[in-house]
Amino acid sequence: MKNRTTAAVFAFFLGGLGVHRFYLGQVGLGILYFCLMFIGVSFVLGFIDAAVFMTMDDKEFDRRYNSKEGRAQNYGRGTPEYKRGVPGANRNQVPPLPRNMQAPGREMQNPFKINGIKKYKEFDLEGAIEDFKKGLEINPKDISLHFNIACAYSLTEKVDLAYSHLDKAVSLGFNDFEKIKTHDDLAYVRIQDRFEEFKNNGFRLTVSTPVDGSKNSELPKEEPIQDDLLLSQLKRLAELRDRGLLSEQEFIIEKKKLSR
Repeated sequence: MKNRTTAAVFAFFLGGLGVHRFYLGQVGLGILYFCLMFIGVSFVLGFIDAAVFMTMDDKEFDRRYNSKEGRAQNYGRGTPEYKRGVPGANRNQVPPLPRNMQAPGREMQNPFKINGIKKYKEFDLEGAIEDFKKGLEINPKDISLHFNIACAYSLTEKVDLAYSHLDKAVSLGFNDFEKIKTHDDLAYVRIQDRFEEFKNNGFRLTVSTPVDGSKNSELPKEEPIQDDLLLSQLKRLAELRDRGLLSEQEFIIEKKKLSR
């Protein structure tokens, strides 16, 4: 615990050497005072500091020099960026989710999520989508990843995949439906004819509303594929579906693309 009177005494008698600043843990200021000693400025500053300490309230002194918050500020670690560990993480280009809607665990442990958000902010949408996909391989139940990749798919006009990931986010617990109805990056999703039915169904896809937009009670039939390369690619798609990265409808659409 630093003492206000002691700090004032050091400032009055040894302020030119910066002793009171070293005493308070302000090493940088202490060195500065020591350097200014040679031109006499630090002695004047020391007298001023002594007067300030003597007139300062004890509670204010403790708040500045004895509290954790005050010590953090003295060492340059009181900024929000330091506390989060991510400089500039307060940018609002990627919609933040409510705390109770975020995936369990430490969100920032997923490096692909961090890189994806960075690329998203830089409007490198294809790069962001690739990183979001890899992030979902690490944590397929990350709600914010599903929401963000849905926004990226909407901006690139891949509406089927956008609907699929919005459906997945809602199925995992996302309930900020106002964000779906108003967020700029989901505008392309909202202008689709099926959006009204999607909204009325609680922002969930139904069997009667396939991702291709047709009114059909059955999913598209799968076509037999014989080519070994295509079979290998389909096996990979099946693995992604089994791990929860692709919905059944998304799996069938991607499979049909491979079989063309």
